[in-house]
Amino acid sequence: MREVREKLTSSGSGTRTFDVELLRMFAERHRSATPAMVALAFVVAAVATLWVRILDAAIWLALVCSALALLSLWANRFLADVEPSNLVVWQRKFVFGEATRGLAWSLMVGLVLNVHDPAAQAFVLFVLLLVAAITAMLSASVPAAVYTSLAPITLAIFVLTHPISGHQALPLMLLAGGAQAFLIVLARRLYATAIETLSVQAEKDALIVELEQSRLNSDEARRRAEEASLAKSRFLATMSHELRTPLNAILGFSEVMKGELFGAHMVAAYRDYSNDIHSSGQHLLTLINEILDLSRVEAGRYELREESVSLAHVVDDCHRLLRLRAEKRGLLMLDRVEAGLPSVWADERAIRQVVLNLLSNAIKFTPQGGTVTIKVGWTAQGGQYVSILDTGPGIPDSEIPIVMSSFGRGTLAQKNAEEGSGLGLPIVKGLVELHGGTFTLKSKIREGTEVVVILPSERVINALPKLSPDGNPPEKTRRGGRLVRSAA
Repeated sequence: MREVREKLTSSGSGTRTFDVELLRMFAERHRSATPAMVALAFVVAAVATLWVRILDAAIWLALVCSALALLSLWANRFLADVEPSNLVVWQRKFVFGEATRGLAWSLMVGLVLNVHDPAAQAFVLFVLLLVAAITAMLSASVPAAVYTSLAPITLAIFVLTHPISGHQALPLMLLAGGAQAFLIVLARRLYATAIETLSVQAEKDALIVELEQSRLNSDEARRRAEEASLAKSRFLATMSHELRTPLNAILGFSEVMKGELFGAHMVAAYRDYSNDIHSSGQHLLTLINEILDLSRVEAGRYELREESVSLAHVVDDCHRLLRLRAEKRGLLMLDRVEAGLPSVWADERAIRQVVLNLLSNAIKFTPQGGTVTIKVGWTAQGGQYVSILDTGPGIPDSEIPIVMSSFGRGTLAQKNAEEGSGLGLPIVKGLVELHGGTFTLKSKIREGTEVVVILPSERVINALPKLSPDGNPPEKTRRGGRLVRSAA
């Protein structure tokens, strides 16, 4: 991480991290180009023997090869060092090596100074420009090396073209000067490209480090979450057993005392106390069951026992169970169930719990004289829905996420001090989603609240059609993972 930060905070010069990379690029290029440069020197020396003595050409070739060998030796030593130190020293060595190489190549001008053949001068000028171009590309990552190498070559070109008199020298000097200027600009562009490449590589390395760190953090968080979930499950299982055991005694004995099975109480207040104990015990038992149900749903351990279920039948049973409570509060309950609805493939206990929770909430928060409407029917996509609409005070939009969260209660529930743990809607939502359905809550202030539970079309069981007139059974098909029969 520290190395990546150094790369990202560097500007490309004067920083140790980028200097190492730039020098490494310089060394790698020269090490790979040395054999080609030596071959070029041999070819140039061989061609130069057409105008100079073989001994002079051999001496020049030896100087060039020595300069190339020195630069290649330093490059190999630098690359062999895993963590190069004394970068300034290495940079000076490479600059000196480039200056030596450029000087060695420029000495070939001395070979043809006394030769009055224009072809020899043109050949030397071409070779010097070629070497200058190669130098600009190979040494671009170290600008100082480019300048020190091009300086003797430029001077040699000037010496070569100086003896030419008249207007003939001007085009050559302009060509040579323009070529050198172009090569310097090219070297600077290549240097800028190298810096940009290193910056992008540093950013990529930093991104990889961050992603790896995020992955490690995510794995650690997941491990802790799994441990916490396991600890919660063990705690709930233990507490469920530890709480249910005394609750059974509390509920049983309080019911006996409430009913005065062994005789009337001498003090009437004892009967009221027994009722309070029994109702409190039932409330506590309901709370325990809801917490366990929610924990199983959130942990994905709630197993659905699917079977053929009629939504209309389940809604009718729940209506009859809660009708007395609604009448005590002076509420009107209306049923609007479409006729001929086929059964659905679902867990009847879970669907019954969903409807009971939603109806209980509607009755609890609807004021006296209000209406609770229950609708069951088809959806546009071929599924079935259950809608419960009340004429209560409604829920503000800002509180809908609160009431949908675990233990979340709206301001209305707190103001009216209504009993409840705030787990009913999260449990309903979880059970519906386990069936692949959707749960929607819509509410308007002073108009009421509507909750809609939708089961997908894949859970609807098609009814068996009548036999065809010829008496052949209809063709068997599959829908929603269950075997059904299509019409003939």
